[in-house]
Amino acid sequence: MSYLTVWIHYVWTTQNREPILTKEIRQKLFSHMLENAKAKEIWIDEVNGYSDHIHCLVSLGKEQSIAKVAQLIKGESAYWLNKSGLLKNKFTWQDDYFAVSVSHSQIDVVRKYIRNQEEHHRKKSFTEEADAFMKKYGWKFLG
Repeated sequence: MSYLTVWIHYVWTTQNREPILTKEIRQKLFSHMLENAKAKEIWIDEVNGYSDHIHCLVSLGKEQSIAKVAQLIKGESAYWLNKSGLLKNKFTWQDDYFAVSVSHSQIDVVRKYIRNQEEHHRKKSFTEEADAFMKKYGWKFLG
């Protein structure tokens, strides 16, 4: 039997960072995402977000890749949102996403960060948050 622990913190945004994910929609979306992920044997440890983006803390399984898990979660959740009738217009996620590995010693810090998104975004916009991610992890915008 294989044993592994690979934690990934994902962040992705609505198309054009449109602030369309109300608190009610987010609650229903996150509940669905957790249920769907469980059915696909994807372990979402924590999920939360704000009006224009979401964060997921995922523990990868031994045959899962970062890209495949992102594709499965993002694709199915957009499909579900479009079928749900919660939004008037067609919904899509932005193509890109952030994904960073998380040390086991930092799991509780990341969980707390994800849980406190509403409070966090009263003080900092998503753009400021994204810029901080870019700087922290040494990423450069190539667009």
